Amino acid sequence: MYVFVYGTLRKHESNHFLLKEAILMREQAWVEGVLYDTKRGYPALKEGNGTTYGELYKINSSILSPLDELEDFIEEREDNLYIRKLKLVHTDNGPQEAFVYYSENEELFQEEIHSGDWKVHQFLNDKPDRILYFAYGSCMDDERFKLAHVDHHFKNCLGGGVLEGYSMKYLFKVHDGGRGDIIEDGGTMEGVVYDLPQQAVEYLFTREGVAPGWYRAAFIDVRIGRKLYKDVLTFIVKGKCQETCPPDHYAKEILRGSRPHVSKSYHEKLQQQLVGIGMTEDQVQNLLNNEE
Repeated sequence: MYVFVYGTLRKHESNHFLLKEAILMREQAWVEGVLYDTKRGYPALKEGNGTTYGELYKINSSILSPLDELEDFIEEREDNLYIRKLKLVHTDNGPQEAFVYYSENEELFQEEIHSGDWKVHQFLNDKPDRILYFAYGSCMDDERFKLAHVDHHFKNCLGGGVLEGYSMKYLFKVHDGGRGDIIEDGGTMEGVVYDLPQQAVEYLFTREGVAPGWYRAAFIDVRIGRKLYKDVLTFIVKGKCQETCPPDHYAKEILRGSRPHVSKSYHEKLQQQLVGIGMTEDQVQNLLNNEE
C-alpha cells in the first residue's frame, strides 16, 4: 500500500521518524486539494480545486497504524480530526493510488497555503537570513545576474552539486523554445549551489515566474563532494510539456555557466542532450567557441 504525506511526515520534518521503515517512492508528488495552515504547527488538506505537493511512500499495515494515531483517525468514527481516503496521487512517473489524510474540520482551515507546499510555506514565513539554492539552468550563468544587477547576491558559490534521482530536461516551452526543468525520473544531474541572502529570494521567485505559475519553489537534497545538504531551494516547472530544443542564447548560458562547476562528463552530456533534441553538432560547437 502507499501513502501520500504533505506536512510533518515529510523528509526532515518533525514526524518523519514514523516513516523510517517506509520506502520513499517519489519526492515530487501531488494531489488535488487545498492546503491550509492550522496555526498549530502542522497543515490540513481540504478536498477542493487546488494542488498540494508532498511525497509518496510505500508502506505496510504496521506503519499505517501509527499514522492513523498521529492523524487522530479511527475507521467508522464520526468525529475524526483527519479522514484517510484512497486517492489518485500524481508523480513524474504517472499516477498511483495512495492513502491521503484530509480534514473536514473547519477550525483547522486558518490560512490557505497558496503554494500548496508546507515546506515552502514555512520558508516564506520564517524568512531565514540565508538559504542554499540549487541552480541547474540559466541561473548557473553569472552573466544573467550581472545584467539584472544582482550578481553581488550570488558571490558565495559553494560549487557544483549532484542531485540524485532527477534529470534536467527542457520541459518548459515558450515562444522561442524550451527552458530547463528537473524531472524525477531516476537519473543523476548536476548544477551549481549558492549560499544566498534573503534579498536574493524575491529576485529568484520573480525570475522563475512563481506568481504566474510557470515554476514552483521546492526543496531537495544535494550532495557536494561527500557532504549532503538538506532542503536546498530549487524551482520546478508546474506544467511540463514535451522536451523542446532551447534557443541558442539560452543553451549558451547553460553551457557557459555550468562549465566551471560541473564534471567534464556532465558537461559533455549537456552538449549531447542538445544534439539529441534538435541542435546540430556545429551549432553546439559554435556555442562552446563563443562562450565569452
